[in-house]
Amino acid sequence: MPESITITDNRSGTSIEIPIENGGIDAAEWRRFLPGVWFCDPGLATTAATTSSITELDGDNGVLRYRGYPIEQLAEQSSFLEVAYLLVHGELPTRAQHDEWVYEITHHTFVHDNFRKRIYDAFHYDAHPMGLLTSGVAALSTFYPEAKEIENPKIRMEQIVRLIAKMPTLAAAAYRHSQGQPYVFPDNLLGYPENFLNMMYRMGGEYEIHPVLGKAMEILLILHADHEQNCSTTAARVVGSSHADPYTSVAAACAALYGPRHGGANEAVINMLDEIGDYSDVDSFMKTVKSGENRLMGFGHRVYKNYDPRAKIIKKSAYDVFEVTGKNPRLDLALKIEEIATNDSYFIDRRLYPNVDFYSGLIYQSMGFPTEMFTVLFAIGRTPGWLAHWNEMMEQGSRIARPRQLYTGPEMRDFVPLSER
Repeated sequence: MPESITITDNRSGTSIEIPIENGGIDAAEWRRFLPGVWFCDPGLATTAATTSSITELDGDNGVLRYRGYPIEQLAEQSSFLEVAYLLVHGELPTRAQHDEWVYEITHHTFVHDNFRKRIYDAFHYDAHPMGLLTSGVAALSTFYPEAKEIENPKIRMEQIVRLIAKMPTLAAAAYRHSQGQPYVFPDNLLGYPENFLNMMYRMGGEYEIHPVLGKAMEILLILHADHEQNCSTTAARVVGSSHADPYTSVAAACAALYGPRHGGANEAVINMLDEIGDYSDVDSFMKTVKSGENRLMGFGHRVYKNYDPRAKIIKKSAYDVFEVTGKNPRLDLALKIEEIATNDSYFIDRRLYPNVDFYSGLIYQSMGFPTEMFTVLFAIGRTPGWLAHWNEMMEQGSRIARPRQLYTGPEMRDFVPLSER
């Protein structure tokens, strides 16, 4: 027997039965039955704004799958560009498809030199790299005016390739600008994560990239590649629903990610560990968390009510990185916090477990990234997910986003001239 719910309007006594499909009900049925009555759902916490076949997230059981593939398998066995292909196209590529995809992205990494000089050099020397990246992505739309032909699948795919290819170039250039260093051009002989690291850190001559660090960068990008309808993805979809081009839509996603409640969480973890300072102070800090005086950063999640599966993978990767870079002195503090939280009923009852941000900042910092670059790194990894959702929305023929509101202001009143007020 199909699952359903019955809604009764107590004002009239009439009822309607609505089927439950894929864990949700059709709001159109509600709208027809109760016109002018809206759900009040701040933050859209219980509203499904779309259907999607890209990412499956089961927060209660700590499950994350891209197109059906467990994140654990992809992080261990796949590459970032292979995962990007999976997100965008829906299936893992054949060898021929993979090689063509990698070639196309590798050979679209260059950004016109005038673009970097005229756009990035217009910013103050200490401008935040995420501000530069957001502006740079938006500015790309003026370099590729054909991107506005969003109804053309071929042109859409060309822009998807360009954006995935150019994000590391823009990101590295934003960092180099903030350091007052000359820009480094992409190297087509390097893999995707290695090319990014080379553009970040090369200072004349050859820059040798340790394979462990390259692999860690790859894993971090894979883990951030998509997370279904989060704040930045929703921002991309809302802007894209107006039929804005993909550069403008991704710039909107970058702007959403820029906010500290979204992309800045791993930086907040580092700041928290710095405030704790000493291993001996962890116990007293955790007591202040329980009393409400402090917040425990990197624990808990809007969706996950279990251990974030990405956090387990990152924790293992952290040890591999520290074997090369030396142990981050904050690691012992982090481990002590996790030990206390996972054995204390206060945190267990509230289902507060480490999330992806708890250990990622430690890895980034050990690899030489300043904290202001953490959100930029997040944006590089999330770009395929943003674009996959934008492209899916185009294929679905989605309507322009136009939420309702419940008005709580004054009733009608007559205007009073200024002289009489």
